[in-house]
Amino acid sequence: MLSIDEQVTYLRKGFSEMIREEDLRERLKLGRPLRVKAGFDPTAPDLHLGHTVLLRKMRHFQDLGHDVIFLIGDMTGLIGDPTGRNLTRPPMTRADIDRNAETYKAQVFRILDPEKTIVDFNSRWLEPMKYEEIISLCSHYTVARILERDDFAKRYQEHTPISLHEFMYPLAQGYDSVVLKCDVELGGSDQKFNLLVGRELQKSFGQPPQIVATVPLLEGLDGVEKMSKSKGNYVGITESPEEMFRKLMSISDELMFRYFELLTNKSVAEIQQLRRAHPKETKMELAKLIIADFHSRADAERAASEWVRVVAGGEVPADIESVSIPEPSLRIDKVLAKAGIAASTSDANRLVKAGSVELNGQRVTEFISLTFPGEYVIRAGKKWKKVTG
Repeated sequence: MLSIDEQVTYLRKGFSEMIREEDLRERLKLGRPLRVKAGFDPTAPDLHLGHTVLLRKMRHFQDLGHDVIFLIGDMTGLIGDPTGRNLTRPPMTRADIDRNAETYKAQVFRILDPEKTIVDFNSRWLEPMKYEEIISLCSHYTVARILERDDFAKRYQEHTPISLHEFMYPLAQGYDSVVLKCDVELGGSDQKFNLLVGRELQKSFGQPPQIVATVPLLEGLDGVEKMSKSKGNYVGITESPEEMFRKLMSISDELMFRYFELLTNKSVAEIQQLRRAHPKETKMELAKLIIADFHSRADAERAASEWVRVVAGGEVPADIESVSIPEPSLRIDKVLAKAGIAASTSDANRLVKAGSVELNGQRVTEFISLTFPGEYVIRAGKKWKKVTG
């Protein structure tokens, strides 16, 4: 058994904020498993490494014997989370949400222990609510408090429309904590307002307020924007080991240590020691650690060997297709589109900005022009092409 101090130290790593740590210490002193919740709206079919920052913290609570609730927000998903948006989110269909929810259930157990995880859906209590119960729930929070939320306040000041149903999202998420009698709720740092609503609603319903713990948002492969599938700067947890390895080896040396902190079990002291090691070897170890979490160590080693053979060794796949471009000079994004590596010039533009394009084994970070005659090996994702003029 770990002491309270040891448990808090173990749990605190990787959190950006905890409200309040002293409350967590008091709950831990009770000597019972805490009820720890994290909610995921099934708005996309696949999870990426950005989602796993939160899943790893859930696993840490499991390691200490606490009850973890993986809550699928199939009803809140219908409302649409307004967090960080300056326009009303288009509604999802029930069919989309149900389909995505099934894939979430299949993917999360690559990190969470299935025998120690409670999977629940907030439609279980939100869908049967009568109109009078919804009105009663609304009476527990004020419009003034809702408008304290940064994105709502900004939209109100800019006279950007805010639909009334958007106000219901934080209330519905907060009510989840009341129904589940949560001791702790975890979420991304952008979810802080919603998590605090849950804390206030619990007080209003006569429950001890939950501890709120937030994790930082993981930067994508570009090292700038939040990891997102729509931005093309993501690593999906269901991608092949080779694809994951290639993407992870493309990140900057500084971002590498951010990934060590948020995506591995390395301690702060171990990460500091790694800063003195060779960057390339350290990055390869990072990639293998992450891939082993979602595949196996053997898969990670094979992916590393393939990367060394193909990328570091200068080799290319034997079946690479050759495309001729009859131009004296052409910008990289137009080359990608003409060669069929990207679906369009705008798609190519996105790939370059996300750092997903390699030219002769080097990551492309600017919109350079290629001159012809010449021969270039270009890769974006799983697509390889040899481009000649």
